[in-house]
Amino acid sequence: MKNSRPNMIVLPGDGIGPEVIRETVRIVEWFARHRRFDCEMREEQFGVQSWYKTGRFMREGLMEELMEADVVLFGAMGGDGEHRAIPNEIRRGQGLLAVRKSMAVYANIRPVKAFAPLAKASPLRADLTEGVDMVVVRELTGGMYFGEPRGVETLPDGEKRGVNTHVYTTPEVRRIGRVAFELARKRRGQVTSVDKANVMESGMMWREEMEALQAKEFPDIKLNHLYVDNAAMQIVRNPRQFDVLVTDNLFGDILSDEASTIAGSLGMLPSASLSDPDEDGRRRGLYEPIHGSAPDIAGQGKANPIATILSFGMALELALDRKDDAKLLEDAVIAAVASGHRTPDIAEPGSTIVSTTAMADAVIAELDRMTR
Repeated sequence: MKNSRPNMIVLPGDGIGPEVIRETVRIVEWFARHRRFDCEMREEQFGVQSWYKTGRFMREGLMEELMEADVVLFGAMGGDGEHRAIPNEIRRGQGLLAVRKSMAVYANIRPVKAFAPLAKASPLRADLTEGVDMVVVRELTGGMYFGEPRGVETLPDGEKRGVNTHVYTTPEVRRIGRVAFELARKRRGQVTSVDKANVMESGMMWREEMEALQAKEFPDIKLNHLYVDNAAMQIVRNPRQFDVLVTDNLFGDILSDEASTIAGSLGMLPSASLSDPDEDGRRRGLYEPIHGSAPDIAGQGKANPIATILSFGMALELALDRKDDAKLLEDAVIAAVASGHRTPDIAEPGSTIVSTTAMADAVIAELDRMTR
């Protein structure tokens, strides 16, 4: 029988990962002390630094444990360029893409909100970002990043040719579509599907399958389509038009990073990567900020921990059925940045630039204040 206590595995990873995870663990511990959040939590090593120390990205048997965890909270993976010395087949076979594939967490959910106190931190005008509340649903285990054939070959004349394959099947498109449509039913009832159907056969098939799914299972949800180039423009031109945006692995990677300008920084955007539900309705989940390892600022106390803190908030809601606690945490984050505490990535004139730890201190102070 599965342990009734939630089981959380924490993977700090590389670069700024350990810094933002350390502060998020403090938030987890606050909920344990003040909100009766009884969680079995342990830390494991995963990533480039683990490979240099042990010759493996993770210890033997850990992948099976990740499959059974209620929550996997992850920081970041990657190095300052030295990781490129690791053979490509090892990086692909043991790295983050392999973890996502093994866990079958195909649905990457990336909420994008414009927090009012950060309006001036965004490079976009405040009148464009005000009130934005959208979700990017990115297919995470197919498409260009996993398609075969792939590789680099040397041609007879000595020149090289690089090949990647953008491929999707009907089941892959429809399952990510269901996630988007079901999410839209809980929101404003609108899905925008993004593809490149005008030049890519895989995009034509993606669009056809989305339309067939909507007609058969979700006639109550409004569906519209955008080519990816137009979608990129619309995200910065009129982001309020979007409710749920669903797209493939490559386009979702790019568009969600672009959408971070609405929130002010990559350091503000959390994500949850989910599997299909099992027979008990439980989904495996990998919760992580959308930013990378940022080796240029690692160890300097400049990293913004908010995206990782909010990723834990997503776990509270989606994996642990603690919606009130998730809302409390988001409110505390908004209040903390409203108080003027800012890491360098979201600083603006008049704000107080603080360290990674001090930013978490500000969130904890707001949690204390809100629960007195």
